[in-house]
Amino acid sequence: MPSLIPPQLPLRWDYTAEEILSETEKVIKECNEMDDKIGAIPIDKISIESVLKPYSDAENVHMTPIEHLSFFQHVSSSKEIRDASNQAQEKFDETAIDSGLKEEVYKVFNHLFKQYENSDKLDSETKRFLEKVNKEYERNGLALSLDKRDKIKQLQKKLANLKLKFSKNLGEETEFLLFTKEELEGVPESVLNQFTVVQNENGIKKLKMTYKYPDFFPVLKYCKNANTRKLTFLGSQNKVPENADILTEAIKIRADLAKLLGYENYSEYVLEMRMAKNSTTVLNFLNDLKTKLKPLGLKEKERILTLKKEDLKIRNLPQDNTFPGWDQRFYDNMLLEKEYQIDAEKISEYFPMESTVSKMLQIFEKLFNLKFQEIENDSKFKSTWHEDVKQFSVWKLDDPSSPEFVGWLYFDLFPREGKYGHAANFGLSPSYTKPDGSKAYPVTALVCNFSKPTKEKPSLLKHDEVTTFFHELGHGIHDLLGRAKYARFHGTAGSLDFVECPSQMLEYWTWSKEGLTELSAHYLNPEKKLPEDLINSLIRTKHVNGALFNLRQLHFALFDMALHVSKTGELDICSLWNDSREEIALVDNLGEVTKGYASFGHLLGGYESGYYGYLWSQVFAADIFYSKFKKDPMSNVNGLQYRDIILARGATRDEMDNLVELLGRKPKSDAFLEELGVN
Repeated sequence: MPSLIPPQLPLRWDYTAEEILSETEKVIKECNEMDDKIGAIPIDKISIESVLKPYSDAENVHMTPIEHLSFFQHVSSSKEIRDASNQAQEKFDETAIDSGLKEEVYKVFNHLFKQYENSDKLDSETKRFLEKVNKEYERNGLALSLDKRDKIKQLQKKLANLKLKFSKNLGEETEFLLFTKEELEGVPESVLNQFTVVQNENGIKKLKMTYKYPDFFPVLKYCKNANTRKLTFLGSQNKVPENADILTEAIKIRADLAKLLGYENYSEYVLEMRMAKNSTTVLNFLNDLKTKLKPLGLKEKERILTLKKEDLKIRNLPQDNTFPGWDQRFYDNMLLEKEYQIDAEKISEYFPMESTVSKMLQIFEKLFNLKFQEIENDSKFKSTWHEDVKQFSVWKLDDPSSPEFVGWLYFDLFPREGKYGHAANFGLSPSYTKPDGSKAYPVTALVCNFSKPTKEKPSLLKHDEVTTFFHELGHGIHDLLGRAKYARFHGTAGSLDFVECPSQMLEYWTWSKEGLTELSAHYLNPEKKLPEDLINSLIRTKHVNGALFNLRQLHFALFDMALHVSKTGELDICSLWNDSREEIALVDNLGEVTKGYASFGHLLGGYESGYYGYLWSQVFAADIFYSKFKKDPMSNVNGLQYRDIILARGATRDEMDNLVELLGRKPKSDAFLEELGVN
């Protein structure tokens, strides 16, 4: 194979706080100058060459610094740099709001749009670009009076500021609980070893549990002490209390915005641009699913309560026929261990992080004809924001004698102070066609929080962590393989109710015999694969308590919809959250009022009136897997077809058109319902 020398340098990561802010001002100045230039074009000079070309070229170029400079707030070890990055995002958001409300630019684009509205002279992607830009201006109220536009602008800026505060509070959250080792009975030593030991004034040693996933999830899953689980659950639900008021204010602002823009509610405004199109379709979908899942959910709940009764009897503890949130993961895990002989700790021994991640990349290499080349520390191409971060150049090998550069991939996998606390993929630079016809290549980063290796043991991934990583890596691959003329249509930039589909589809590999065999290697003996009996047991558990899991998802989705179909935004959000959790997720609150919505990042993170998309897109994901990969998950032929029709096209076409082309028919929900065990 020829030497792999990337044609594009990686992004810079040695910015100071001052440089982040000065670069931000430079980008904003250039954006404003482009708007001024477009807005000043006389009507008789309006054309694709004079308007759309310079506008799209500028948008393509500016998308990278906007994503790049805003990303530091999620990963930098320096609070000064995180704060500067947060300020940068605030300034970019304000600029985007101002730009979207410039009447003179709208008039130019609207004139151009009308010229080509019924024309077939433009290529489909360029026509789509023109339609989308014109629609965006109209959705910002530019067809309305100046007075209304001013009000919209003020509300949008206020909302953008609230979103940033909400996100910053979550990112900077440092709350914790202290427990004695006895209070954490049942929690594996490997988890306890990662807790900091704190000694109080009486000399009593306690362990510090934070609300980062690697800390508190295992406590909810393994701890035998119900009170410890209760404190952990309630604490995690009530963290970042200041965000509750921020969300309340944001919901009212959204309702006011929708009214000013002429929509019945904010949900109608959001969904107009999604596959679902309106709230009636979404609510019908969610309520129909709830009706189908509830009988199964009640059976699963009874099964757990029977198990709980036996457990309390064996341990000589008082009987308690309730099903609170702090019992769910614990008895879920006990059920898996007792009835399916699933020992999550034992299984994790077959998934040491280093080799598992490497094997995941090998699966993508086989499916999509790719090559991931890790960049060594002494390479001139090495450029990262932290010493823990891994960097890869990615190549397409359709013709092995002539590798084609795809883009840059980063892995930032371990927790640290100030870092984004969940698992997510961040697109840092899109692909697009440059003015000279050459390609700009994408850059994408996976940010996770897995347990760090110790001297005794490598970092071992639980099976659910393997699934999470494969899911997020799926977003990264979607991002890398996207090939669009315009950056706004690149990779994962499609409809929010479709964007999860490619990653959800890839999760099926972590539940298939072929996938689990391929991914596993015991940390003490890498030749040893996950035994077949464990694989079969694990696969049998895929939908154990699946109805309860999906009813929990429905609680989130219906709560989100209830907030955004409100015409006024005047809601008792706390009661709505707690009452709907009991009614939909079937857990008992036992008089405990929580504000879990204060850390429900999706609500102010771009998923407003959009959480339903996780379930909606599962329908497509199941259909694709069953149709194309169930018989042979490693099919390179189907992998390449999927790569080129779904992943590479991104949002350059309507997703439904791509699905119909791939499947040879319209998508159906049969596979999804079969997966859930619903007849």
